[in-house]
Amino acid sequence: MHDEISGLKADLIPDSQPDTISDTMPESISDPMIGSRIDPFGRPVRSIRISVTDTCDLSCYYCHNEGQTPNGNLMSPEEIERILKISSKIGIRKVKLTGGEPLLRKDILDIVERASIHMGEVSITTDGTRLSELAQSLKQAGLARVNVSLDTFDPARYERITGKNVLSIVLEGIHEAVRTGLDPVKINIVALPDSTPEDLLATIQGVWDLGAVPQLIELVRKDDNFTSLSGMESAIAAKALGVKERRIHRRRKYVMLDGEGVERELELVRPMHNTEFCANCTRLRVTSGGMIKPCLMHNEDLVDILTPIRNGAGDDELVALFEEAIGYRKPYWK
Repeated sequence: MHDEISGLKADLIPDSQPDTISDTMPESISDPMIGSRIDPFGRPVRSIRISVTDTCDLSCYYCHNEGQTPNGNLMSPEEIERILKISSKIGIRKVKLTGGEPLLRKDILDIVERASIHMGEVSITTDGTRLSELAQSLKQAGLARVNVSLDTFDPARYERITGKNVLSIVLEGIHEAVRTGLDPVKINIVALPDSTPEDLLATIQGVWDLGAVPQLIELVRKDDNFTSLSGMESAIAAKALGVKERRIHRRRKYVMLDGEGVERELELVRPMHNTEFCANCTRLRVTSGGMIKPCLMHNEDLVDILTPIRNGAGDDELVALFEEAIGYRKPYWK
């Protein structure tokens, strides 16, 4: 169970940037409750993560590759669009494109443009190595926001984690994403076994200095060899001016003062041994090979949607496959 946080100076308040989609979108897209399917445990399914590739240009030693087994059987932009068209029919309004590294696909702009037709919000998770050259084009294609993986500002440590000396390129990509107006630019900081509170706080301050939003994430592992954020969160809560709560996973966003005394936000993602995280999960996944995946943490009950698409399945048959996958969702992983 998610432990109680001591030293909290403010009650939970609504997030000033809620997870609903802009009211300027058409009602069928903007309202996250219209047509939402409910899983067997009462959770509406509102968003989807689609892996568009299983390859990456970095080799981060902790990468879970979205919990998928690489097979090289990639979906075309048309097939991804078909999946999103069906997703919209069952109330899904948000898509995050992931990998591997999604920006390695030469047709990523086509994929984003097609996704934006059917989704109220399109976002991408990237390692940032191609972001400086693509940020503006991605924005024009319909990308709303971006998550960039960056665990340290120390070049030597970055190279040890990722296998490549490309930190300066990634920082250029983050600068360009902020300048282009992708909003927010979130930076995924994974708390690794060798991370110290001092390391993490320095990285968080560095992200604020870039004009981005830090997101501190527990290392996803199914054994006990991970760095719990419990102690770190207690220290953060004691210094926070306030805390907001996102609907998804009931994630907490702490309002803090940076080194210049400016109010900033820090979001925490705690998936490990946290029943609140699972109880408030509203997300499905699709692997790069076209399998609907009910949960990141296991590969049980995968539902093949790509083969039926390639065999000419109609919309009703594909909706039924989504509903089958939603029926396989579990209350929590173990």
